[in-house]
Amino acid sequence: MSLAITGLLAAVTWKLASDFLVAKREQGATSQAAIDARLVQDAPRDPAGADSEGLLTGLAGGGDITVAVRRAGTWTTSGHPIDVDALPDELLALANSGVAARQRVILGGIPVLAVALPLRDGLYLELAPLTELDATLRFLSWVLVVGVGVSGLLGLALGGWASTRALRPLTDLRDAAARMAAGDLDARLPEQDDADLAPLAVTFNRTAEDLQRRVRRDVRFAGDVSHELRSPLTTLVNAVAVLRRRRDDLPLPARQAVDLLDADVHRFQKMVTELLEISRDEQIDPRDLEVCDVVDVVAHALATRPDVVLDVRGSPPQVPVDRRRLDRVVMNLVENAEQHAGGAVRVGVAPSSVGVRIEVDDAGPGIPVELRDEVFERFSRGANAGRREDSGGTGLGLALVARHVRAHHGRIHIEDSPAGGARVVVELPRCTT
Repeated sequence: MSLAITGLLAAVTWKLASDFLVAKREQGATSQAAIDARLVQDAPRDPAGADSEGLLTGLAGGGDITVAVRRAGTWTTSGHPIDVDALPDELLALANSGVAARQRVILGGIPVLAVALPLRDGLYLELAPLTELDATLRFLSWVLVVGVGVSGLLGLALGGWASTRALRPLTDLRDAAARMAAGDLDARLPEQDDADLAPLAVTFNRTAEDLQRRVRRDVRFAGDVSHELRSPLTTLVNAVAVLRRRRDDLPLPARQAVDLLDADVHRFQKMVTELLEISRDEQIDPRDLEVCDVVDVVAHALATRPDVVLDVRGSPPQVPVDRRRLDRVVMNLVENAEQHAGGAVRVGVAPSSVGVRIEVDDAGPGIPVELRDEVFERFSRGANAGRREDSGGTGLGLALVARHVRAHHGRIHIEDSPAGGARVVVELPRCTT
């Protein structure tokens, strides 16, 4: 808007100023030429009819102005030398017909104003240079262009500052909502002085506090239930172990029942253990963090799986991690690939733009794009959800992985693997100190 307004003002200023200066210059040159022509008309001439050279030299004024008189087909000139034949024929034709004429022309690369006036027995021509006027107009144009550019930049800077200041509350709201969507339930909006925005901030903060209390209550409930289930579950596990030892003494239907009971009890035990871990506070105790080589942690997690290839590219930087949590992340990803995707075929470690990148490629058919976010939710098992013949997954493994990665302020997502399956990518930030 600033650029448009100043551009319009500059165009109007240029039009008015240039028209005024050119008109004044033409008016002055025409008036002076008329006076000079009258002097030439009334001045006495020598017996041969020639004009006085002294008069023409005086009218030329030192050489900047060119004065020319034509009588009997002969030109007499004084001042700056010119080629009279280079003048426009229309200009001379009008003067010969008894009509005063003027025209701006370029002679020898110099802009001049040519004024042709008829005499009783000839033609008077006066050429006034427009160099100073041309320089003035050029300087004025540059001033206006620079002024428009500076005004546009100032308007852009002022508009950017004003819009940023005006939209800062909405930006804070967007950032706080994004933090909450990423799992940071401590995100709050600062108090607002604006009467229209203050209720929005209060409502958002109240909603965030209610959501945080509800999530914590649900997590605490899951933890309490899991803890209370541990004792009876331990009894069940021991009882199933006794039955397993006497399995051969049982009839075939009873052996099948023991096998089903054993599988479900162990699955139940794993679910309770993961529920207890996922119900813990997501924040990492700073005392548990240590700057370490991720390659060593991943290699330790894969020590019992020699068939999985460890691929290290470049020189991954050291990152601050909780070794127990990171070890659990790698183990859960490998186990998830074994249970649902034909097994892990490669675990890669490489540097990334944020720190370290861990990749786990499986041998499965891949994960559809629409399910790649859903698989990190609790009790989500993708296309196998609700199927009894599933391989025993609890639906908590990837949710626990995502929780541990968020606790490290990292990111996790799924890509297509070059081998044809799915690739789970974990990115952990580098050490900043």
